[in-house]
Amino acid sequence: MSIDPTVPEAPDVAPGGRPRVRSGNPISFTEEEMGQIRFGADGLVPAVIQDATDGCVLMLGYMDSEALRRTLGTGRTWFWSRSRREYWCKGETSGDRQWVRSVHYDCDGDTLLVVVDQDGRGACHTGERSCFYRSFGGQAGADAGGADAAGAGSGGE
Repeated sequence: MSIDPTVPEAPDVAPGGRPRVRSGNPISFTEEEMGQIRFGADGLVPAVIQDATDGCVLMLGYMDSEALRRTLGTGRTWFWSRSRREYWCKGETSGDRQWVRSVHYDCDGDTLLVVVDQDGRGACHTGERSCFYRSFGGQAGADAGGADAAGAGSGGE
């Protein structure tokens, strides 16, 4: 098979013009760092998922120690489903994968911030880019990034 050099290849990009990332970015960690995370009585810690490109808050999920280790080890976002009582990797069924760029924990160690490159339609199971597409006060459609950063919710697949 030959490639015609006069026909440019279509760029492999995600929505919004961001380059599509195809492999995870494992993040090294120490047991001392893991010890800083304060999991709740249910064994979970909330994880805010943020788009690396524009800072948009995409979703909120929950991780236990195993889901956090899977996230750090694979470079993909893993969560514990409170309703299904099982692990899930974002995008495995929808194709709307998240590729981890960095993971942070707050000053109390009781909340995670996971910065990702988002593939596909977006993070929300409804088809919206962000799970935070609704707001109080008639501001429908406000983006959860930048000055319109929104409150809490739950992402799911």
